[in-house]
Amino acid sequence: MLDNHQPIGVFDSGVGGLSVLDHVHRLLPSERLIYVADSAYMPYGSQSSEVIRERSRLITRFFVEQGAKAVVVACNTATAAAIENLRETFSIPMVGMEPAVKPAVEATRVGIIGVLATSGTLASEKFSRLVSRFNSHVEVIFQPGTGLVELVEAGALESEKTVALLQEHLTPLLERGVDALVLGCTHYPFLTPAIRKIVGEKVAILDTGDAIAAELKRQLERSSQLATKASGQVSFFSSGNIESVEPMISRLWGRSVQVHPLKTG
Repeated sequence: MLDNHQPIGVFDSGVGGLSVLDHVHRLLPSERLIYVADSAYMPYGSQSSEVIRERSRLITRFFVEQGAKAVVVACNTATAAAIENLRETFSIPMVGMEPAVKPAVEATRVGIIGVLATSGTLASEKFSRLVSRFNSHVEVIFQPGTGLVELVEAGALESEKTVALLQEHLTPLLERGVDALVLGCTHYPFLTPAIRKIVGEKVAILDTGDAIAAELKRQLERSSQLATKASGQVSFFSSGNIESVEPMISRLWGRSVQVHPLKTG
C-alpha cells in the first residue's frame, strides 16, 4: 500500500531535470523528492531508443524500491522514447514532459513559433503528434539544439562558446520571425538569461516545468496522496562521476548538496 508520505522520483539523463525538480519543489514543498541524474548515459539524445527505455526502466525500478508513489520523467527525449513502456510496466503514476507548443500557440501574435529541442525529441512520433494538433493554426519551426546539453552539463551557461552556439541555433528562428520560443529540453531553461539577450524582450520564452508540476499535483490529489506533513527532503543520486556531478548539481540547485552513487543492479 502506498501512502502520502512516500517519495516522488524525478529523473533525467543529467542535470537538466533540476529545472523541473525546482518547479515541483516550489509547488509541493512538503513532498519528499528523489532526483536521479543518469550522467553516465548523458545525453540521452545520443543513445538508441532501446538504451533509453532500458535506463528508464532501471531508474524507475530504483524509485519503486525506494517506495516512490509517482515518477516524473524530467526529460523530453526519455518521455518520447520510454514513458509508454514505463506506464505498461509500472502501476504508479508517471508524469512526462511535453514541449510547450500549446502555450506558445496562445502566446504568439504573428502566428510563428519556434521549438528549440534535441534531435531525438524533434524526430519522435510523440512530438510529431503534438505539433499536428496545432500546425493548422500556426507555423511551427523546428531547430535542433545540438551541443547545448553538453555545455549545460559542463556549467558553461553564458560562456563565449555557449553564446556563439545559441546565436547559431536561434538566428534562423529569428530570421523567420518567431515571437514565441519553446524550450523543448529540460536543460535549456538554465540558458534562459543567455537566450533572452539574443532574442530580446519581444519574444516569449516558454518551458513546461510549471505545467508538469501542476499535473503531478493533480494526479496526487486524485489519489489522495499529497503529503500532509511537511518534509520537503530532497535526495540526489547519479550514475556518473560523483566528484564532477556533485558540484554542478549544487550550483544549479542553488545550495550545497550531497550526491549519492546510483546503483541499478
